[in-house]
Amino acid sequence: MMKEIDYWVLRLIEFFILCLFILSGPTSADEGSFVSIACCAESDYKDSRTISWISDFNQFPNNRGCHTLVKAVVNNSGYNRTRVFYQGSGQRRCYKLSTTKGEDYLIRGTFLFGPLWGSHFNFSVSVGVTPIGVVDSSEDSVVVEGILRATEDLTYFCLVNGKGGAPYISELELRPLHGLKKYLQDFPSSVLKLVARVKYATSKEEIRYPDDPSDRIWTSNSSDLGSGTSLITTNVFISSNASVSVPSQVLQTALVASDQLVILRNGLSTTSYQYLMFLYLYEVNQTVQAGQRVFDIYLNNELKQSRFDVSGNGSNYKELAFTVTANGFLNLTLVKAPGSENGPLCNAYEILQVLPWAQETNQSDVEVILEVKNELLKNNPQNEVWEGWSGDPCLPVPWDGITCAAIDGYLVITKLDLSSGISRGSDQNSILKGPVPSSITKLTHLIALNLSHNGFTGDIPAFLPSSLLISVDLSSNDLSGSIPVSLISLPHLETLYLGCNPHVAKNIPSSFNGSKFTTDHGSCSVLESSKRRIIIGAAASGSVLLTIIAGIIFCIWRQKFLPQGKFDAKIHHPMAKNLIFSLPSMDDLVLKSISIETFTLEYIEAATQRYKTLIGEGGFGSVYRGTLIDGQEVAVKVRSATSTQGTREFENELNLLSAIRHENLVPLLGYCCENDQEILVYPFMSNGSLQDRLYGEAAKRKILDWPTRLSIALGAARGLTHLHTFAGRSIIHRDVKSSNILLDHSMSAKVADFGFSKYAPQEGDSCASLEVRGTAGYLDPE
Repeated sequence: MMKEIDYWVLRLIEFFILCLFILSGPTSADEGSFVSIACCAESDYKDSRTISWISDFNQFPNNRGCHTLVKAVVNNSGYNRTRVFYQGSGQRRCYKLSTTKGEDYLIRGTFLFGPLWGSHFNFSVSVGVTPIGVVDSSEDSVVVEGILRATEDLTYFCLVNGKGGAPYISELELRPLHGLKKYLQDFPSSVLKLVARVKYATSKEEIRYPDDPSDRIWTSNSSDLGSGTSLITTNVFISSNASVSVPSQVLQTALVASDQLVILRNGLSTTSYQYLMFLYLYEVNQTVQAGQRVFDIYLNNELKQSRFDVSGNGSNYKELAFTVTANGFLNLTLVKAPGSENGPLCNAYEILQVLPWAQETNQSDVEVILEVKNELLKNNPQNEVWEGWSGDPCLPVPWDGITCAAIDGYLVITKLDLSSGISRGSDQNSILKGPVPSSITKLTHLIALNLSHNGFTGDIPAFLPSSLLISVDLSSNDLSGSIPVSLISLPHLETLYLGCNPHVAKNIPSSFNGSKFTTDHGSCSVLESSKRRIIIGAAASGSVLLTIIAGIIFCIWRQKFLPQGKFDAKIHHPMAKNLIFSLPSMDDLVLKSISIETFTLEYIEAATQRYKTLIGEGGFGSVYRGTLIDGQEVAVKVRSATSTQGTREFENELNLLSAIRHENLVPLLGYCCENDQEILVYPFMSNGSLQDRLYGEAAKRKILDWPTRLSIALGAARGLTHLHTFAGRSIIHRDVKSSNILLDHSMSAKVADFGFSKYAPQEGDSCASLEVRGTAGYLDPE
């Protein structure tokens, strides 16, 4: 009788201990500190779990992309609204969330897809600039969750346009993880992406708030059930003061194996990452004593713990944490140890992928550009550009009108172009009004500022003497007052335009030295004459176009209606067969439909890590491998001082590739002409050149099968054919060889190196250059 009383007294004590831990352990978070955003909700509300939800209209006031799902909602929340950020409204959209620096948070986005929006949507999700997941509309409901330690008082949850469709989101949740420091204890500078949070149970019902005070979502998984395994459910009585970080409901059921328990997780990233795995183990059989359930723990065939005893050290509950580097899958195997009476068990587990924090933009620049945004927003609330000005200003893609560069390991803002019409159309809402934001002067790395063709009013702000500004364009506004001495005294200033500001005083300060930089002297006539030149140029171009059309019509008429041989008596230059001509200079190519970016030398050096990786050398110079801010890999061709090719060849290639594009010609991404440096930037061709494949080093030389050889030959031929038929006038490459046929990631051929290219002759042309240049071996016989 006394033994029975002692037994129930012991169980009563255990019950009170459990209650103590439920109240004091994982319950440190509370609903009042939650941030719960219901996208496109027409009003704030409380859900069945008493969680308060707010609409996102305070961050995105319009309802243009709001949709109500007709079909049943899959995520069990009962919410059926989704906001779609349609393409054309910016590269990304970011939600701004208030956080406490140094605190740990769970952040979760829910993405519900409506089948009537389009055939396929795909986009990425990031915390700040650190990607944590990809959403694909092939799944009706996607949840992306991460755990982070806040680095600032604001954290951004961003949706970045992908390969198709547009970003969309239904719910966004932020939960503080007070008392759960275990997650980021060993990874304080990382974001942990949730892969799985599984509890074993006979019911498929989720466990979350209020059972889990931090609102972690525990889901059931039956895929690990197999022969020799079973589910055992019991009441939970923790037999000691063990630290319990999960709800008691998660521990009520265990998956138990007679000999071996295998938990397999497929579908992980094929790139190697570190993973963090937590195991939650509670002895569900109250009759099992220490030493009676002992097993070995293997993770991807690596022994993590030998002879682990669930009931050892006076407690029947254990939490274990393991790290492992894996790609593709995780295999957790619990094997019954020799001499153990009972097989292994597991109640629940979590798997998290460790993602290092991506380097963000210099924080002082972020704070200043947000000040600029707030100043402009006061007088221009309807301007759509501000919707895209969210999150990090430089990554993963810069905000509209902003250019960034890497300096001392950080990205900084170097150019600000808010001239009317930049990425905003030509309506009245695109014209910025109000005073020029004074905070612009605090962008310490800014080298170019363009606020032209707007409606700015008031005085020109004073600039700091330490400013790095090289170019300032404030023309065509409604500014007033005098020209500040601080502006024209800037030590690096080379270009200053203030014209077409009728209320700006024309009296130039006596300290002004007009010879040191280019300026319009505050006059509007320079701009007007430029407009006249544009009109004259357009008219001239139109005349040329009409002449070309008339010529084509005449040629067709001549070929169709005149007898053959009528013009056979025309006079030929004795060398007319081999006449070839230079391409026009950059000044002659007035109209270009292809945008070629101009890079600064500083940007080039940052992209190549100061020319760290040499991948080739040629007559023009050296070629280096680099990476642009948006992650694109590039080949950077730098003309050397001893190059056999000069500025003429550089301009020739620049002119040609600025006017022509074809899938079998290497495209030009940009160039740099600075400090006597001439640099061309192309996409990186991962399979090198045809010469490498045929005659290169043994590591590069590979046997090409006949279908691949034929594909390469046809690709090169198509590229050359396009040159020969371009715009009705042939272009001759003059330097075709295997080293100038590059191969991209899919072994597609692309003709490269156009420095010696020439226009083929036309009747009546005078001789300019007759010889084959570069490498002998090819000249179009026509």
